[in-house]
Amino acid sequence: MYNLPNILTLSRIAVIPLIFVSIYWTSYAWAMFAGALFIAASITDYLDGYLARARNQTSAFGRLLDPIADKLLVATALVVILAKGEGSMYNWSLSVIPIFVILCREILVSGLREFLREVNVGLPVTKLAKWKTAFQMTALAMMLFRQLWIGWSYCGEVLLWVAAVLTFITGYQYYQRSLDYVRGTESKKSENRIRMLMNNVLQKIQSKRNAEKEAAVVKSAPKPVAQKVASDTKKTAKRTTKKSATKKKTAAGNKTGKKKSAAKNTISKA
Repeated sequence: MYNLPNILTLSRIAVIPLIFVSIYWTSYAWAMFAGALFIAASITDYLDGYLARARNQTSAFGRLLDPIADKLLVATALVVILAKGEGSMYNWSLSVIPIFVILCREILVSGLREFLREVNVGLPVTKLAKWKTAFQMTALAMMLFRQLWIGWSYCGEVLLWVAAVLTFITGYQYYQRSLDYVRGTESKKSENRIRMLMNNVLQKIQSKRNAEKEAAVVKSAPKPVAQKVASDTKKTAKRTTKKSATKKKTAAGNKTGKKKSAAKNTISKA
């Protein structure tokens, strides 16, 4: 679990508090340090995946932690830029819009991935999403280096808008894929229900036809056959009656014999 790719992913999470502290420590040196840490962490985002594939060290832990580390890093950088206020952007009121779009998209995609993971459906990263990440990381790094040169911040805002547009497009693509899966699942369920209903209807129709055929066979049977069946039935009933009567007589005779023998025994004793 603790191989080099996963260690790089964990290091990306470890530097997040140091970047966040730049909100309170506003010195030039710390701002440069936070910007350098963000760039290094962004590079590890590429390196951990590359090394995991090259060394055949892909793991479930890495797949779980990598997107979490990316989102935490991006969210921290956006919070730092917002916390520094209007002085960190050319037009702060407008630049809040791409930041809002990026944060909403990250939350949306995280929820979709969690939902699809429960049903064993993957949500692979598209090429457009990779371009989005590149523009996003570059824009945030430039805006964090604002104290080095004010032009970096303005260039970063332009790239942030580009990243926001790509973010919206990729977020919609992921949402559409998830929606297609939900629709497919619901359509399968409805198809199964319709099949069950049709099978029940067909079974009822078949049983009704069978009953009608049996009734037709009985009606179309010749009269001698019917009379023979009736006579056989009467004979069977008579036999049953005679047997029951014989049994009754035998039982009565047995009782009478027992009484007579008991009377004889009494007389002989006397």
